[in-house]
Amino acid sequence: MPREDPTPDTDQITVSRRPIDPGAVQLNGMWCPIETIERTGSTNADLLARPGAAEGLVLVAEEQTAGRGRMGRTWITPPHAALTFSMLLRPSWVPTGKLGWLSLLTGISVATALRSVAGVRADLKWPNDVLAGGRKLAGILAEVSGDTVVIGIGLNVSTTPDELPEPGPGRLPATSVYAEGLHANRPVVLDRAQLLSGILLAFERRYVAWRNDHGKVRAIRPEYRDLCVTVGREVRVEQPGGQLLSGKAVDVDSDGRLVVLVPSPSPGSSARVAVAAGDVVHVR
Repeated sequence: MPREDPTPDTDQITVSRRPIDPGAVQLNGMWCPIETIERTGSTNADLLARPGAAEGLVLVAEEQTAGRGRMGRTWITPPHAALTFSMLLRPSWVPTGKLGWLSLLTGISVATALRSVAGVRADLKWPNDVLAGGRKLAGILAEVSGDTVVIGIGLNVSTTPDELPEPGPGRLPATSVYAEGLHANRPVVLDRAQLLSGILLAFERRYVAWRNDHGKVRAIRPEYRDLCVTVGREVRVEQPGGQLLSGKAVDVDSDGRLVVLVPSPSPGSSARVAVAAGDVVHVR
């Protein structure tokens, strides 16, 4: 749904799926020139296989055949319909215990760029799913190898409703920037170079400040909590190993863990449990 048409007729929309022009992506100081590839298995795997590469390398794929998400899930979209890319980082002077904030910081950057560039009101589901109207719009996967962190992002852009996958059991329905424009009946931006520019600029500003402050989260923690629709909700968390936890999500702590208020066996009492990893379901 192009922005230049203020009153689009959704029955007449045609989606352009031109290749991304790397030269159209706006870059600041930390980024290397954008690399693009027509087809690959996974951009994360590609960058992890380049241990000597400089921080700031960005690899964009027009199509991923083995894209991965959290919990071993797949992320596959039609060619040229999504923005799928990975960033190589070297936050060498950030304590290891704070590296979990990188994926949350990325979520903030994607959500704020979608709001400011695409015109889509995006929110976050802990830890780093990007939602719009309760539907999953983008996923983020961070992987660490030695002193290298690679963060992959998969954002549905021009995917049409009939191209979106059916949600599996317990999973959120998928959406795209295009589909959200249809839901709201208003124009959105589908230019992937613009969206990539917005995400990279938003990420760089936050990442450099966080890295230079040795991983302290005084600025980004409140920003994350404001965007996170998990906080304040009743949730069910399936933790690694299959352990289930139910309660009310009340906070995200300084290590990026979800704090859940869990009823205790004693009547009228509860306990605060910090969850470092898990699959979260919003109960209500």
